[in-house]
Amino acid sequence: MEEIRLIELKEDILADNSLVAAGLKQTLLEKKTFMLNLMSSPGAGKTTLILKTIEALKPQFKIAVIEADIDSIVDAEKVASLSVKAVQLRTGGFCHLDASMVKKGLDELYLDELDLVIIENVGNLVCPAEFDTGAIKNAMILSVPEGDDKPLKYPLMFSVSDCVIVSKTDCSSLFDFNMGLFSERVSKLNTSIIILPLSAKTGHGFDAWVDWLRNEILNFKAA
Repeated sequence: MEEIRLIELKEDILADNSLVAAGLKQTLLEKKTFMLNLMSSPGAGKTTLILKTIEALKPQFKIAVIEADIDSIVDAEKVASLSVKAVQLRTGGFCHLDASMVKKGLDELYLDELDLVIIENVGNLVCPAEFDTGAIKNAMILSVPEGDDKPLKYPLMFSVSDCVIVSKTDCSSLFDFNMGLFSERVSKLNTSIIILPLSAKTGHGFDAWVDWLRNEILNFKAA
């Protein structure tokens, strides 16, 4: 029997991606443009949060959004309706963004004129966590209906995120979501993560999210 040669492709892919991501981070640092990578499951509320965040921060910062979808431009159209530059990345089946894809989006923007770029990653709690996009910070959304056990099922997503937004808290009475237990599970994976309960519908907790993001942008630009 011929000897079978095993080639680990994933390691090479991730290594190449890390090099591109490092280059993007350096460019963002030179331009003083803060980039946030926002991840979540489909339907958790990424687009709604982005639109409300734009409305809150637009008077202070120049903002652009990179939208990623397998096959759609509907979210980019919503962003553009707020007179904010939107770049749509159509992944054509890929369930995540990597640094090379993000670079194509950034190439369509004038970073010298921007303070904040928000990436709306593909809706998925698995693949996006594996790829460094070059973003300065990672944030994720977990909606109350998804359950408090998700840190047990998708530990990498919580490990790589700097901030987790627990969305749709206005639905808490309808679902068995234990915030204390959720926080305990997340903290075991990531001791420095920020947990922000929020309802985009009622506005509860939204100011805390905007304050966190604003401070991250200002600290980055001052560094």
